[in-house]
Amino acid sequence: MKNYIPKSTKSKAVQKIINEALDILESVGIPMTKTERGLERMAVCFLAVAGVTKDWSKAKENANLKSRDIINLVNKNFEEKISSGSYDDIRRKDLKLLVLADIIVNSGVNKGSATNDPTRGYALHPDFKQLIVSYKTPSWTKNLKAFNKNKPSLAEILSRKRDLEKIPVKLPNGKPIELSLGEHNVLQKALIEEFLPRFGSDCAVLYIGDTSNKTLHIELEELKKLNFFELSHDELPDIIAYSKKNNWLYLIEAVHSSGPMSETRVLELKKMLKDCKAELIFVTGFLTRPDFRKWMLDVAWETEVWIADNPDHLVHFNGHKFLGAY
Repeated sequence: MKNYIPKSTKSKAVQKIINEALDILESVGIPMTKTERGLERMAVCFLAVAGVTKDWSKAKENANLKSRDIINLVNKNFEEKISSGSYDDIRRKDLKLLVLADIIVNSGVNKGSATNDPTRGYALHPDFKQLIVSYKTPSWTKNLKAFNKNKPSLAEILSRKRDLEKIPVKLPNGKPIELSLGEHNVLQKALIEEFLPRFGSDCAVLYIGDTSNKTLHIELEELKKLNFFELSHDELPDIIAYSKKNNWLYLIEAVHSSGPMSETRVLELKKMLKDCKAELIFVTGFLTRPDFRKWMLDVAWETEVWIADNPDHLVHFNGHKFLGAY
């Protein structure tokens, strides 16, 4: 059996029952993504609700344990010293995934009461109780298969939810990527799929800074060929695209809550890109004209502004030339 908590200092007997608990939970699809300490806490709280200290056949269905009861049992049976004042962690952290997966259910006197109501308790779901009493018996594999047959695992549910919370984007070369959910990335999608085809002159996207993954898409070799500055630098724009035909490097800021291509920002980028082999094109993108109005006075001269709700037009803050790519 897998050792889920190799750094644990508990006795061998307690480590054994904790590893068995985690083995059961992983078998029914609970994701093992917590820290070792988080997994240990989840396991001992599950064991307390189940009424198990050694023998899985003794699991109880109608425990109706309150958070403080769980803490007392965990401290008594599993070599813990959890403070009685941390009872809310039981609900918010330790048993959260198991309740979401509906293998532990809320119970108590006042049905429909608030989540922090002291009369609310926890108990094993009857179907889950029937499964775990067969753990380490010849019928375990068969019972587990039946339990999981028509029930999507929590890992699958959470994965599906994460997939729904993504913004699909197609790069100019046809490659699909997914940005995390948020208005900033809605604007980045529009810049890539609407601005670049109109004004990008056959651009290749060399960098996209996703709000939750700053290196989601990056073409290191191509950037190095252009003598781009070190990519660990904090001053990267949101999107970098390159037109080989015109030798133009587009440096694009997608403005939702942070600022546009201001005079200071442009000067910083010009200094860092003094050795760049391409001509620099500075662009600020906004979702709407009211967003643009908020930041208009901060936009630098000799830069371009594109607004997603008017995608066929550019606002040119005039200088010695126009962009000329339309």
